[in-house]
Amino acid sequence: QVQLVESGGGLVQAGGSLRLSCTASGNIFLISSMGWYRQAPGKQRELVAGITNSGSTNYADSVKGRFTISRDNAKNTVYLQMNSLKPEDTGVYYCNVKSVFGTTYWGQGTQVTVSS
Repeated sequence: QVQLVESGGGLVQAGGSLRLSCTASGNIFLISSMGWYRQAPGKQRELVAGITNSGSTNYADSVKGRFTISRDNAKNTVYLQMNSLKPEDTGVYYCNVKSVFGTTYWGQGTQVTVSS
């Protein structure tokens, strides 16, 4: 089992920045990749960014150039730096971890609200 604790959401004006953090505990040796998803009201959950154990990253087209995902393996923590935020970035952001066996774990979610 892997437990995830997220922090860093909040309310920000358009153009502002936020940094999300997600710290993993438990069977962390099982982790193969970490990432962030988001879910806006009335919409499906979507991938925002992901990072593998080797440091390879991928981003949703809508956030490329504005968001940066990074990982501190010593702290078992993944970060999402969000710059130039837009109202359409509003939603609940979920930390996601995939194990080497294909199991997916989710954080509790943190609300990000961007006002126009």
